[in-house]
Amino acid sequence: MKHPIILAMLFMMPVIALHGQANSIIGVWLTEDGDSRVEVFQKDDGRFYGRVVWLEEPLNEEGKPKVDDQNPDAAMHDVPIIGLEVLQSFTYNQSKEEWTGGTIYDPKNGRTYSAYLRLDGENTLRMRGYVYGMRFLGRSSYWTRE
Repeated sequence: MKHPIILAMLFMMPVIALHGQANSIIGVWLTEDGDSRVEVFQKDDGRFYGRVVWLEEPLNEEGKPKVDDQNPDAAMHDVPIIGLEVLQSFTYNQSKEEWTGGTIYDPKNGRTYSAYLRLDGENTLRMRGYVYGMRFLGRSSYWTRE
């Protein structure tokens, strides 16, 4: 009776390890400029997302919360930056050891880019946004775990 349990545990170990690697991105990250923090989390669909949870300067010139006024969709112009999802729909690619298939939105210019994410060590998240499906036509940014 003990042998089937041990056997089942041995088969589950790679699945548990993969799940742990995929989830290692979860947490709060300080952006490269140091002016915002983004919380990376996993939704029920198994994909990873990130939302702004802090801004160094959360208020505009009128003393009101900053909103997504650079968004090309006018309906988004009144949506507060804090709480805004800026990372969307990433999945973990075990063979590349990176999160792929998602997008990153830059509320400073209202543009959305294809992107991939990779951990450089335990506390540095490298993200590369790119255009036209070509990774070499892009820019990298490094975020620090909080």
